[in-house]
Amino acid sequence: MAIALSKRRDLPSVIGQSTNMENGISKTGDAKLDQAVNQWLQYDKNPKTVSAVEKLLKDGAVETLKKYFSSRMEFGTAGLRAAMGPGIACMNDLTIIQTTQGFCRYLEENFENFKERGVVIGYDHRAHPPSGGSSKQFARLAAAVFISQGVPVHLFSVITPTPFVPFTVSHLDLCAGIMVTASHNPKQDNGYKVYWDNGAQIVSPHDKGIAKAIEENLEPWSESWNTESALKSPLLKDPYQDIHINYFKAIQKHCLHRELNKTSEVKIVHTSVHGVGHTFVQSAFKAFDLHPPYAVEEQKDPDPEFPTVKYPNPEEGEGVLTLSFSLAETERATVVLANDPDADRLAVAERQESGQWRVFSGNELGALLGWWMFHCWKEQIPDAGAVKNVYMLASTVSSKILRAIALKEGFHFEETLTGFKWMGNRARDLLDRGKTVLFAFEEAIGYMCSASVLDKDGVSAAAIAGEMVSYLAAKQKSLSQQLTAIYEEYGYHLSKNSYFICHDQAVIRSLFERLRNFGSGGKDSYPSKCGPFSITAVRDLTTGYDSNQPDNKAILPTSRSSQMITFTFSNGGVATMRTSGTEPKIKYYTELCAAPGNSDLEHLKKELDQLVEAIIENFFEPQKNKLQPKPE
Repeated sequence: MAIALSKRRDLPSVIGQSTNMENGISKTGDAKLDQAVNQWLQYDKNPKTVSAVEKLLKDGAVETLKKYFSSRMEFGTAGLRAAMGPGIACMNDLTIIQTTQGFCRYLEENFENFKERGVVIGYDHRAHPPSGGSSKQFARLAAAVFISQGVPVHLFSVITPTPFVPFTVSHLDLCAGIMVTASHNPKQDNGYKVYWDNGAQIVSPHDKGIAKAIEENLEPWSESWNTESALKSPLLKDPYQDIHINYFKAIQKHCLHRELNKTSEVKIVHTSVHGVGHTFVQSAFKAFDLHPPYAVEEQKDPDPEFPTVKYPNPEEGEGVLTLSFSLAETERATVVLANDPDADRLAVAERQESGQWRVFSGNELGALLGWWMFHCWKEQIPDAGAVKNVYMLASTVSSKILRAIALKEGFHFEETLTGFKWMGNRARDLLDRGKTVLFAFEEAIGYMCSASVLDKDGVSAAAIAGEMVSYLAAKQKSLSQQLTAIYEEYGYHLSKNSYFICHDQAVIRSLFERLRNFGSGGKDSYPSKCGPFSITAVRDLTTGYDSNQPDNKAILPTSRSSQMITFTFSNGGVATMRTSGTEPKIKYYTELCAAPGNSDLEHLKKELDQLVEAIIENFFEPQKNKLQPKPE
């Protein structure tokens, strides 16, 4: 039971001065903070978060209280993601209830048949004992909110990979889906990821509409806390068995070399990095008749503490894969597959002839999987004219290798804004027009190899990668050799991406505004050179400027709330600088695209290194002492 501040007469002022109470309400001189804290203690029924806030009040910990109560988590197109803890800035029982109440009201406004179709809710294994928060608890509270309003809820009874939620939305024709996960974020974080009835993540203006509805529905409804009643409701269903069967049936359509898989002697190691992926990747390999991958024992079971890794993100490369490499050496395996904790991403590494391990970048794996998906499609579809209805997608900061393949092979390639929400929604549009969407990817090791899931999916990607490895091995080829063959046929596409950490929004704004008002050119004057490299085009998706367009207006959607500028260079280089939507990072992405036949790889690598050095020196340098480089 929540303990309202108005009933507590022993609490000091929030700002550590003498207690100042009037009509039972704390008066601290900071009216906004008082109001937020009072409202919180009136609404919250979690004894751990209530106790934490009361202790902060007793201690006069004003700065910490401001951190927790000054501003609510922003609901964006990626939903919510924040640390678990007390207050409106954190993920906790009350903010989950408030968010879900707003989402429920917004869905009621948008779907006449909402109470017939309902929603699906999935969750991962994250937990935060100090605040009593966990993904499972948050999912149950969300279910209670919907059920209290007579809405059917398909709540998974066990942890699932994120791709199961968008699959369920489409498979059961539901109005929406929620996945409670923070993916590969640090262990203290959690998130609330939202899907629309088309099976893709929400895009604007839904985020703004939901955010507005949340603000209008902050007071918990009478039954929103009642998870016990919700779990007994006839409106609650467990979709697990049905979805487990039908998901693997759906991805089996992409298995074309079953007999080869059965006899393949390739040995593969898999790690779920203490996440949910182990069981599901084993099932995916079984669905493809592939020999089960060796599981990294220390990491195969879900563990919210992520005890063996500093960051539970296989995108970080070798540091996360150390135990996988060790097991692979023991078992004489040549390939390692790794999922992030919610199993929507996939990393791949391969042992080279030298004995060293090569961790493929997201762009390199995108090239391999894109080539493989088209190769398999051609095996199935003998009609040469059908290629005109085939599409592949990639985010604008990802490699343009698919564009090069498309130009030669005759299918369509489109780029979208960063994030699978854009690729998923575009894929849905194309599918509704009768087009075939073979593949989509983003450089952050996210791959959509099956249109059954309109989001990145590390489970299906793992099985499809496993079959690709099996196929290549039968032809005495490694992944590295095949990647070289792709680049030699379609042109080398070398990329180099990294980031700086920055928590100061003023520094970030200053850095990007300098690029928009560069040197002596004055306002709205972008750089024409970067060190020795000439810039031939600039696209600014914050302001909507694109020098490549006749009217200088960008074709892709723009957003004033995020920073993103792309520079094209005369040597075939492309560089994008952008802020992250979920982390305090300024990311940069660079790629050097060479024409087919240019195989001077060492020269191309050297030129790309020089381009990156020039970008850091000329574009980042004025603020560099205020930025933290990517941790080694």
